[in-house]
Amino acid sequence: MRRVATIGVYEADLESFLAALRDADVSLLLDVRQRRGVRGREYAWANAQRLQAALREAGIGYEHRKELAPTTALRHLQYAEDDRLGVGKRSRRELAPAYVEGYRHEILDRVDLRPIVDSMPENGTTALLCVERDPEACHRSLLAEEMRSTCGVAVVHLFP
Repeated sequence: MRRVATIGVYEADLESFLAALRDADVSLLLDVRQRRGVRGREYAWANAQRLQAALREAGIGYEHRKELAPTTALRHLQYAEDDRLGVGKRSRRELAPAYVEGYRHEILDRVDLRPIVDSMPENGTTALLCVERDPEACHRSLLAEEMRSTCGVAVVHLFP
């Protein structure tokens, strides 16, 4: 059975991030961010080129899967809900219901996950990367759940 882990950037540093990947036996990281940069000097390590270099050095494969990222319109829908609730992006703990519905309709209903899952390593874990610390606050939890329900992968959430 293929395994999928989800992992975020916020509240992590490169060392704890790589340690979490190693501990979960991750051999491939799928970057499911639309934009592969993170603001803030403390997260410079998670910007695409630096992250890819660190993963290469750690022996972990990397793929950017932009087709699995939320659209700009969906992200703005979530930002509006965050503003309404007075929640900062880095402290969000859950997704807006309209965002969840939109992501399922606009992304998950239109992407065939089977070829993606079939290309994942059978031995080892594949990690889904985005920025939010908590999977419930990020589309990666929706993606992982869809992979579990439609493709039978085992899912675990990592917290570096």
